[in-house]
Amino acid sequence: MQTCPDGEKIMAKVDETLAREFVCARCNSQGGEVQRLAMSGTGITRFMDIQPYRYLYVSCNQCGYTEIYNLRTLEGKDDVGLFLDALFSG
Repeated sequence: MQTCPDGEKIMAKVDETLAREFVCARCNSQGGEVQRLAMSGTGITRFMDIQPYRYLYVSCNQCGYTEIYNLRTLEGKDDVGLFLDALFSG
C-alpha cells in the first residue's frame, strides 16, 4: 500500500488541530497529546498480522482523560476542516 503525501499532511493537520483545540470533558482544560494506535482483529487479520483497526487518541495534558477517534471515520471525510469545525463547535 502506498502512502499519499497529501493525505499524510492532512492527517498531521488533524493531529495538530486536535492537540491544540482539545477541551477536556473532565477538567475543562485546553490542550492534549495526540497518539495513534493500530491493531488487528480476530481471525485472519490476527493470524496474518494485518492491522485494519486504527484509532487516534487525544489525552488531556492536565488530568490524562482520553478520547478516542476512529481514523477510518476521520479519513473518510471529504472535508477534514468541516469535521474539525463540527467537532469543536459549541
